[in-house]
Amino acid sequence: MTDLEQRPATAHGFPDALRRAAPALFVYAGVRVLGLVTLALWGAVAGKSPHTLLSARWDSLWYTRVAEFGYGWEVTLPDGSVHSNLAFFPLLPWLERALSAVSPLSYADAGLVVSAAASLCAAGGIFAVADRLYGRRAGVCAVALWAVLPVGIVQSMAYSESLFTALAAWALYATLSGRWVTAGVLASLAGLTRPVGAAVVAALWVAVVLDARRRGRLATRPALGALLAPLGAAGYVLWVGHRTGEGLFGYLDVQKQWGNGFDGGYAFARFVGEKFTSLPGALAGTGLVVGVAGLIWLYVTGVRQHQPPALLVHTGVVVVLALCASGYFGSKPRLLMPAFPVLLPLAVALARLRTRRAAWILGGVAVAGAVYGAFWLHGSGPP
Repeated sequence: MTDLEQRPATAHGFPDALRRAAPALFVYAGVRVLGLVTLALWGAVAGKSPHTLLSARWDSLWYTRVAEFGYGWEVTLPDGSVHSNLAFFPLLPWLERALSAVSPLSYADAGLVVSAAASLCAAGGIFAVADRLYGRRAGVCAVALWAVLPVGIVQSMAYSESLFTALAAWALYATLSGRWVTAGVLASLAGLTRPVGAAVVAALWVAVVLDARRRGRLATRPALGALLAPLGAAGYVLWVGHRTGEGLFGYLDVQKQWGNGFDGGYAFARFVGEKFTSLPGALAGTGLVVGVAGLIWLYVTGVRQHQPPALLVHTGVVVVLALCASGYFGSKPRLLMPAFPVLLPLAVALARLRTRRAAWILGGVAVAGAVYGAFWLHGSGPP
């Protein structure tokens, strides 16, 4: 382990940890409220229901249909391709179904509650990781940066990003603090949430290998954590393969019908290149190039700052899978949301500023992000 990974926690027990994280959670909740109020005002002008945008459009509908009817529902498009709900991993709809069963909430509203609770858990996990590595101020700044992302409104939607990020963040924290079995269980649950759960599994495996090298042997609990980690994703993928009759490649076939696949970034590079055929498109293309370059720069900065290998592996896998997938280019920003460690260099820099100056910067970005989020959800395409 690095010295950062061996840094002792400063809070003992859940009450102390909650008190330590309270400022970060307060900031996070404030940013989310700002985003929701902005969306509601925009919706009042545009004549659209914010509730519908958050809970009953795009992927949210697919999750609620899984919760209500189970798997097996599909849509055949005019070009003959089939969109099956088998593409959606089951943990979020399971939670929607469970919450709806014990409350008067509809499946859609249950999804909003799950997402809201999960987003707070994600904020707590991000704070815990950043606080352990760089201190409390950096932890608060890291949570604030994750909250003010231009696509941060997704954290309030009945989507799986908040749930996955919560599981990933706490799995990474458990890995850094040597709670191997807990990390394995959380990684397995992350693997039941999104395909990118592979990033959490890879991060844990790398940490286990490094721990074994340091000890000179593979200890029992790290080995058990490593064995537990892939069970969620593997179980669902194998079940889909059995259900479709396509074996190990069944899930890949389902994703192919949706237009998703891994092409090393060729389709995304072509998509960006095509933007430069017109002046308005060139501006958008330039923005995309700058955004990708900034993302890579932040990752490299994290390497130079000696982020723990588990964080670097997790971030690297999330970024590669998001940028190198062949479909749904407009969704790539939200697919990058679980790569929160890439924000840590910015969080460290903000933590060094005076509190008032950092607050003004984050407040300005939060307002811009809230406006962009409302504009984004009122567009024609899915986020």
